[in-house]
Amino acid sequence: SGVVDPRCVVRKSGMQPGHRLILTKPLGTGTIFAAHMRLKAKGSWITGAVSSMLQSSKAAAACLRRYGVGASTDVTGFGLIGHLAEMTKASGVAARLRLAAGPLLDGARETIAQGLLSSLHPQNVRLRRAVANVEEAGGASCYPVLYDPQTAGGLLASVPPERAEDCLAELRQLGYLGAAIIGTVESRGDQERPISIDI
Repeated sequence: SGVVDPRCVVRKSGMQPGHRLILTKPLGTGTIFAAHMRLKAKGSWITGAVSSMLQSSKAAAACLRRYGVGASTDVTGFGLIGHLAEMTKASGVAARLRLAAGPLLDGARETIAQGLLSSLHPQNVRLRRAVANVEEAGGASCYPVLYDPQTAGGLLASVPPERAEDCLAELRQLGYLGAAIIGTVESRGDQERPISIDI
């Protein structure tokens, strides 16, 4: 529990068409620790994942506010798709992700390729109903990481397009070296499934 100044609250419901989607930390804690439990993870992968988990998002949140963040949430147990689906629903918009732009922890690509997935992963995959082109995107090798449950994951935020690159540069200066622009917010229109994935 805690106290927050109502003027500083950033909600899930403020995304606007044209906004860029920024992810402040790489994905992959779920699959890397699933591999660790099976004694198939390299020590350097675990060290990297723990370092990412220990990095506070406080400075990232302040940075996003300085650049006019529209909406934000932390990426945790529901994975990137689950949390993005919540944001698109709350904001009444759609989103287009660039799969190749998504940052991954060292080792995540290898563990995903081996099918070493978290026990929560199958539950998250049910959220594929939010993806418009799931048949096409599902063939990409890194597609499963979109459903990977995160522990102490980064922030997913929408930022005005004219400020996104400067925001990303400052995030990296602040030590969020895995931060990336991973997609764009679009108008919802009449599409039933709000998320599209470019591979």
